[in-house]
Amino acid sequence: MKIVLASRNAHKIKELQAFLSPVDPDIEILSLDDIGFAGDIEENGTTFEENALIKAQAVAARGYIGVADDSGLEVDALDGAPGVYSARYAGEHGDDRKNNELLLENMKNVPDEERTAHFVSVLACAFPAEDGRAPIVCRGTCPGTILHEYRGTGGFGYDPLFYYAPFDKTYAEMNPEEKNQISHRANAMKLFLAEFKKVL
Repeated sequence: MKIVLASRNAHKIKELQAFLSPVDPDIEILSLDDIGFAGDIEENGTTFEENALIKAQAVAARGYIGVADDSGLEVDALDGAPGVYSARYAGEHGDDRKNNELLLENMKNVPDEERTAHFVSVLACAFPAEDGRAPIVCRGTCPGTILHEYRGTGGFGYDPLFYYAPFDKTYAEMNPEEKNQISHRANAMKLFLAEFKKVL
């Protein structure tokens, strides 16, 4: 069975392959490049669910089973921002330093007890129209707190500012094994695997 991940990220391809192989060892994960999908998919949804589905359905329209993820940070004191704009919060896509600086600036007057936040990851799976199966959409979250300053050198994005109290560490201070126990992506993947097994 061929499944196309709506991404060109080799790390994500490998990760999904590892998750789905126990379900069916014959599953092969392909990238957008593998199916000759040129250009980018416009993510113009207002929620993580909408954006993940847009990407998955763009692949399904080509006749493949499409899987996509959308993820980001929601800060309670900022009414859920940066949300779907997490990667481009400061205006330029993927500039972690600027995004973090803007987050710190917007949170500078927020007291400790109100600095709650959570990381969100949504996984969506869409099937070709003739298949008849309904899409799968699963949301995973991880609760935390936004710190006043950076801690840790690992990870990416908002990881150095996102503190997870049960481990007394930021995401950027965790090793991969720790992160995979509690992360929003891991939680979404667990839910996704359960649903995916049902439709196979």
